[in-house]
Amino acid sequence: MNELKQASKRRLSFGATVKAVLWSFFGVRKKSAYEEDTAQLNPLHVVIAGVIAAIIFVVILVTVVKTVVAA
Repeated sequence: MNELKQASKRRLSFGATVKAVLWSFFGVRKKSAYEEDTAQLNPLHVVIAGVIAAIIFVVILVTVVKTVVAA
């Protein structure tokens, strides 16, 4: 429980968190960068950024499919 409290107090910008999440969506990441992110990123920010990115991704896919089918 103490580790979770310490992890939630990590201070790295939300922009850096979004960048890490987008790299994870792309699937290419250096091990050293991954380890650096896991040491510095706030887990709550990672979850929030991941959910937002997933929603945006699905909306883009649905829009593309609707556009192609309508043509």
